[in-house]
Amino acid sequence: MSDFTVLRFRDDEPHDEPAVTLDAFIGQSNATAVRLESSDDARALLPQIDQLALIEVSFPGYRDGRGYSTARILREAGYTGELRAAGDVLVDQIPLMRRCGFDSFAPESPIDIDVLRASLARYDTPYQKAADDRVPVWKLRHG
Repeated sequence: MSDFTVLRFRDDEPHDEPAVTLDAFIGQSNATAVRLESSDDARALLPQIDQLALIEVSFPGYRDGRGYSTARILREAGYTGELRAAGDVLVDQIPLMRRCGFDSFAPESPIDIDVLRASLARYDTPYQKAADDRVPVWKLRHG
């Protein structure tokens, strides 16, 4: 899947996990990665956003949608580094997460790659504008 920076599972070999939480990150001058919990305010990162190579956003449960807003805030603020969704990430959520700006994923449970490919190909045109550059169907219809 060349469109993904990372698709890893928690039982894989160790990988580049963010070393610090938001509270530990604020005010540091050398950290390049941070993990945001679902209750953290992403706007606190904005003054130091250019120094970050990786922001991992926690999804503690599949029903917790705060991470989608976090991704959108960060991408609209100009964040261009790796944005990773980690935790209870389900295969049917990944296409929506990608539209919000996530480009890597670290789900707790394994995801069948063929099911993921089918999920990503299910809809060829989105209905609304998002953080990605895809043109919504209404704009295609009405110029």
